[in-house]
Amino acid sequence: MTRTANAILVVSLIVTVHGAASAKVSFQREVRPILSDSCFLCHGPDKGRRMMGLRLDTREGAFAKRGTGAVIVPGKPLASLLYQRVTATQTEKVMPPVSSHKKLTAEQKDTLKRWIEEGANWEEHWAFQAPVRREPPAVQNGSWARNPIDRFVLSRLEAKGLTPAAEAGKRTLMRRVTLDLTGLPPKPEDVEAFVADQSTDAYEKLVDRLMATPQWGEHRARYWLDAARYGDTHGIHIDNYREIWPYRDWVIRAFNANMPFDRFTTEQIAGDLLPKPTLEQRIATGFQRCNVTTNEAGVIIDEVEAIYAKDRADTIGAVYMGLTVGCATCHDHKFDPIQQKDFYALTAFFRNSTQHAMDGNISDTPPIVVVPADADRARWEAIAAQEKSLTEELARVRAGLAAPASGPQHTPDELMSLTIDGAIGLNTVDGRQALPFSEGLALGASPWPGRAALHFGSKSSVELPNLKAIDTKQPFTVSAWFQFPKGEEYFNIAAQNEVIEKNRGWMFFVSGRLPGVRFYGDEGKQVEIRAGHLDQVVSGAWYHIAFSYDGTGEALGVRMYMNGREVRTQRTSTAVIQGSIHTGAPLKLGNPTRPLDGAIADFRVFGTVLTPEEIALLNPGDPTALARFVQMHQDPAARALQAQLRDLEMERRAIRRRGAVSLVMEERTDQAPYAHVLFRGAYDAPRAKVEANTPSVLPPMTSDMPRNRAGLAQWIVDPGNPLTARVTVNRFWQELFGDGIVKTSEDFGSQGEAPSNAELLDWLALEFRDSWDVKKLFRLLVTSSTYRQAAIATAEKLEKDPENRLLSRGPRFRLEGEMVRDYALAVSGLLIPEIGGPSVRPYQPDGVWETVAMSGSDTKYYKQDTGDKLYRRSLYWFWKRSAPPASMEIFNAPTRETCTVRRERTNTPLQALVTMNDPQFVEAARALAGRAMLSSGSDVDRQFDFIAARLMARPLSEQERAIVRGSYKEFLRHYDTKPADAAALIKTGETKPPESVSAVELAALTMVANQMLNLDEVLTK
Repeated sequence: MTRTANAILVVSLIVTVHGAASAKVSFQREVRPILSDSCFLCHGPDKGRRMMGLRLDTREGAFAKRGTGAVIVPGKPLASLLYQRVTATQTEKVMPPVSSHKKLTAEQKDTLKRWIEEGANWEEHWAFQAPVRREPPAVQNGSWARNPIDRFVLSRLEAKGLTPAAEAGKRTLMRRVTLDLTGLPPKPEDVEAFVADQSTDAYEKLVDRLMATPQWGEHRARYWLDAARYGDTHGIHIDNYREIWPYRDWVIRAFNANMPFDRFTTEQIAGDLLPKPTLEQRIATGFQRCNVTTNEAGVIIDEVEAIYAKDRADTIGAVYMGLTVGCATCHDHKFDPIQQKDFYALTAFFRNSTQHAMDGNISDTPPIVVVPADADRARWEAIAAQEKSLTEELARVRAGLAAPASGPQHTPDELMSLTIDGAIGLNTVDGRQALPFSEGLALGASPWPGRAALHFGSKSSVELPNLKAIDTKQPFTVSAWFQFPKGEEYFNIAAQNEVIEKNRGWMFFVSGRLPGVRFYGDEGKQVEIRAGHLDQVVSGAWYHIAFSYDGTGEALGVRMYMNGREVRTQRTSTAVIQGSIHTGAPLKLGNPTRPLDGAIADFRVFGTVLTPEEIALLNPGDPTALARFVQMHQDPAARALQAQLRDLEMERRAIRRRGAVSLVMEERTDQAPYAHVLFRGAYDAPRAKVEANTPSVLPPMTSDMPRNRAGLAQWIVDPGNPLTARVTVNRFWQELFGDGIVKTSEDFGSQGEAPSNAELLDWLALEFRDSWDVKKLFRLLVTSSTYRQAAIATAEKLEKDPENRLLSRGPRFRLEGEMVRDYALAVSGLLIPEIGGPSVRPYQPDGVWETVAMSGSDTKYYKQDTGDKLYRRSLYWFWKRSAPPASMEIFNAPTRETCTVRRERTNTPLQALVTMNDPQFVEAARALAGRAMLSSGSDVDRQFDFIAARLMARPLSEQERAIVRGSYKEFLRHYDTKPADAAALIKTGETKPPESVSAVELAALTMVANQMLNLDEVLTK
């Protein structure tokens, strides 16, 4: 070595050893966290809380001159008011004040002093600045670095005098990367193939193969569903089932297809607003329909709408901005520069949906899309094309009919109608009869000049004869012109119910200002259909309301109309009428039990399903319209086309029954998005109106971005946005390394933890943003030397890098609950690899749902599945928000009531209770033991090897083998003396134990497998 080289080496060592002591104070990593934690509450962004007009979160405020001096004087800590107050000894002068219960440590005071002495360099908060691409730093051990990630990591390690750990062995690495990329353990044959592959790119080929499997998408989706707060129930109150699992499957497909992340984002935020949106793009918007909803009768609509909008804004803030935007709900954010008006401008994007605040306790709360089974997709689309063609042809046929000058007042297929012309006349197939005026009834104005209407007084009604023709299997249509009562929210248009038979019959009504129809079948079981919330009626106004029922017994067989147009309805699409609705009770108009002042001008019942065009012509005030109704109803060509349309409708409904529905977003078109700033966050205290917009601390939306969800999506993935790419790569890093580069992955704001390696985070963010290629990013991460390190901690590393934030060793942490369960199913051979489909209900302790469920909930009782459904991946477990899967919750899975981007990780005795005693795990241990016995014959050591290869991806050492053999012998002795215990153990679970093996030996080996399933090495990555 030359003298020059020696000198360079000595200098390098000095810099390495003493670099930490001589380095300048980092404002971002050391100073800003002190100010944020101890000062911003009273001297930060919130002007309502700000004391003495002093801001310490901005350069202008921190360096301002005040009457008693300058807050910060660069180079002169003793002349700086900030340092004077934090070091004051007098109680009335010291900062933070005693009342705040915060106190700076001597080290923190010294940090502030050194920072000021060094010139008080000020930087705006790092997260709000655009990421800067820096060249990977030079390092001493350049041969260790496989890609730029390693240089950024190694540079920090060398500055701390640390060296990376050696590369993990091939078996360890195989297990680690397989778990990280698929969520499942590797198969023994794949492990051995990898170990035997001596090619230089063996590991890279392995990574590519794993990312090409469908399990890649399942595993990535599991993390995303936490963020999306996906669940299979509404979440609160009745907490009924809701159908949105097609969204979960969309996420899986998107990851497996390696959909670019910017498109992945855009379709979830605004797929419905894209040009000619596809079914898949509409399904993607379920991301915003995953929020908790309610149908509780006592809630206030305005309050619920505010809660929904806040949830969606909070979710967008956490998932894409890494900011706690919801802290500005009641006031300006106290720690980050997010104003209250910014928060409500963000909520405005989500307050322009056609979704009603009340979920109806149904599984398919509108807006929804029908998702046909794959085999039916082509036919579903063909039906839509045929319907369009037939409808156009029907319009041409009707347009060609000669226009009649006038026509009859009574129309074909009428079962009953009223004539109101100075008396009440009832028209039926038997002729006309006069009806008496009951008390409280009177004739009054109608919607048509020169015609009268029947007005209801206090507790009055009209009783008509029973309609014998109406029953579950009989199609019919009911039409009414009525005036909704002033000051009322309920009006009974018509009802034919038998009270002594638990209301058997039907009702046509308006409740909550929404028209609806209800059928009561056997034992009072009811099916209800209501109009959507955008079709509320107004007090004192006249409406034409009608519904048709096709006689199939299905809720889908009801269509509802208002003022001549079909309206969307709320219903449980799978609901069917139980039994008969036929009753001998009379038909009543109005409600004698309520004081009403509504009116009916026309009422008709038809013994057939009228078409939308026919219903639009039911206008007694226009004789020409009724004449056209008769003409269209009787025209042979029109009737033939209508029959074809009805056949297509029935075929469509059959396809729908075989498929699914999914909740989606749909924008209102009658207004632009807006919101009101809510004083102190109170729904009933609206203040200034704000248009949809993004937080002002971040780069603004450009002029070509529409102020709706489509524009929001464009802004989120815009290159000028400094947060999206950073926040996303940080979460991906967290999935692999346990902690993000920013540990507080949900909070990149002032209260969050500073990046452990800001330069690396920015480099990764820009690298990702160049292509938004998720697989490319993960390949870069897992092929780095940083990721491949052995998880070996030395005393020095535990001292200098106790939490492995510098990545001085490989990642090692406990698997999440889903992975623990899936691991056991996979190694036992029980796992069913089917991708997607409805959620399933595996084993769960009794009473979990019943304990929290309300009466009437369709998720009150947990009905365990059977067969293959018991052994699907945990991703598909039915997620009841008020009682999530018990074993998952014990392993820190969130309830998914709100967005979660970082799970807690604990270690409790309850977790061991699950893995050692839960039927799923005991059955898995028995299945694994049974496979070992069938594969290895009577050779016990080979049985042990079989189990070890699947659980640990390696053979047992001789010392370990001796321990396992000892345990096996003890269990064998126990079950030899207690064969009944052995028989009971191996019967655990639905699958049957092999009959060709000894029950006692199987029980003993089951307990060994159970113990090994609980090894720290197995439960830890």
